[in-house]
Amino acid sequence: MESDSMRPAATLLATQFLSALADHALLILAIALLQQAQAPAWMTPMLKFTFILAYVALAFWVGRWADWRPKREVMFAANLLKAAGCMALIAGLHPLLAYGVVGVGAAAYSPAKYGLLTELMPARMLVRANAWLEGLTIGAVILGTVLGGFLVNQELLGALHRVPGQDRLTLLPGLFVALMLYGASALLNLRVPDSGRRYGAPTRPALRVFAAALAALWADRLARISLLCTTLLWGVGAVLQFLVLDWGRHSLGLSLDSAALLQAGFGLGVAAGAVLAGRMLVLERVERLLPWSLLLGPVLLMILPLSGSAIGTAVHIAVMGLAAGLFVVPMNALLQHRGYVLLNAGQSIAVQNFCENLSVLGVMALYAMALTQAAVLEHVVIGLAAALTTCLLLIWRGNLPPADAPRQ
Repeated sequence: MESDSMRPAATLLATQFLSALADHALLILAIALLQQAQAPAWMTPMLKFTFILAYVALAFWVGRWADWRPKREVMFAANLLKAAGCMALIAGLHPLLAYGVVGVGAAAYSPAKYGLLTELMPARMLVRANAWLEGLTIGAVILGTVLGGFLVNQELLGALHRVPGQDRLTLLPGLFVALMLYGASALLNLRVPDSGRRYGAPTRPALRVFAAALAALWADRLARISLLCTTLLWGVGAVLQFLVLDWGRHSLGLSLDSAALLQAGFGLGVAAGAVLAGRMLVLERVERLLPWSLLLGPVLLMILPLSGSAIGTAVHIAVMGLAAGLFVVPMNALLQHRGYVLLNAGQSIAVQNFCENLSVLGVMALYAMALTQAAVLEHVVIGLAAALTTCLLLIWRGNLPPADAPRQ
């Protein structure tokens, strides 16, 4: 019976998988382009910075657009914009700028996909639907990272690397693969069901509407808890994406394509956690996760430097991903539900994206600054774990309900 309830979202899940697959394959290709150009180390995390910048800068507008137009049309246009960023890389635009264009497409895509999921699925199925969406997205992260690693494999492309002055051309086949994935996702968008929900053409100033939506979510206790938690976890997760690559290359002596497999291990753990969360948890129990997160996340992160081998590190990173998936997926579902109750679907997702990606920008900027100062990676890991512990403790202590508070 529950599988029948998931059918309206099946095409949405499929198109999200293809789009995310292309995003993460393209990220590895962009890193390889920076390496070929012998760019400084701080530019690598700045790829994520330019990608995420659009989520923050355009948050007041993309949610409004997603609520005004049919969401599948918004997703189709966003995929075309991502494809334009990929074509800009093929044409030779600097990777930071080209991947920023892809980020603009992703910023428009996100409130449409999450908003449509919320509109298509009943509240009782929202954790399970989110588990499927996050699980498939993380699956796309894993496969996209592995695919990107395969497409930049030095042995595979060794013959072309011997052509003087033509290093960039060795990555063109991979860039065209990413372009085809975006095209396939865009075509599949046309088959995504339409929920039929429309909120009318916007009449009030966009910034005023966005500010009111932001205030409404922060005023609601459950929405505030979930927003604080997902904001924190997205920032930490973004750093881990690059920290794992740097750890593999500098601490374990791995090549980029091999280090990408470590990153895929984290995604595999998150996917497993997402599946478990979808089977074990419902919205009414999500709030109970917060104390457990204080034990799992920071402790696992703190002992990462003790993993001396590539296999041990891969297992450790996968367990970290499992803990993250168990925590962030139900928190995300809770935030979507409260946002849908209090606001329009697209506008609430835009607020969520703004807060979460503002955190990503700040944390990635700090990580890039640490790399410019040649910081020891072990010290970065310990500092990140300490900051995560402190923030989770403050969230928990600052948002405990009164003993006689009614359930929301």
